[in-house]
Amino acid sequence: MKQIVFEKNFTECLEKNFSRFSKYFEFKTKVFRFRELEPLIFQVNKCLILDLHSASITLTNHILERLLKLGLIYNEAGIGAIPVEKWNSIFMEPNRKYSDIPLGNSIELCKKFELITTEEKGFLFDIIRELMRNGFSHSDPSKILAGLPDETVAFHGNFSGQGEINQISLNQKVIPFLQAEHMENFAKENSSFYFDYVFKLIDEIENRLIEKQK
Repeated sequence: MKQIVFEKNFTECLEKNFSRFSKYFEFKTKVFRFRELEPLIFQVNKCLILDLHSASITLTNHILERLLKLGLIYNEAGIGAIPVEKWNSIFMEPNRKYSDIPLGNSIELCKKFELITTEEKGFLFDIIRELMRNGFSHSDPSKILAGLPDETVAFHGNFSGQGEINQISLNQKVIPFLQAEHMENFAKENSSFYFDYVFKLIDEIENRLIEKQK
């Protein structure tokens, strides 16, 4: 594919989407130690502007998992200034406890330490964990496609005009290339909403950390 084709697509996407998503480029964390999330936010925003919806969801999954772990780590270690000679001793134990835990555990612990609300916990555990994380980061479309019928009528024939047109029954939930089409449509419909939810959750968790550690 020639460069000019990419340039045309990028220009079209930029003109179509920039005004909608440009506000996210102004993002600055309130908690200094959350600044590692800023370049990731920038990357997701570029994905959304360029209509790279599956890439946006996958990277948003990464941001969410890191956000919850950061919340747990800094809830224990504190969000204030720490002398560099104490970094090892301060962060050793929180990092050991939280850096490799599964998403479900992160959600439960964030609720326990009041970094997320009951409503947020339910949404993250039942919807985000099952659909967004498992569906894209774990390549498991089963929950996303669960609402589709087990049988869908299709017609099979050829372009020669010879022979019969046969009616067949297909299960779109088990045929990989049909799964992929539905997953792509799901990503288009939900990527921006999901990113916005996580974007706002960063602010909520930051505010709760700040309030707890005043």
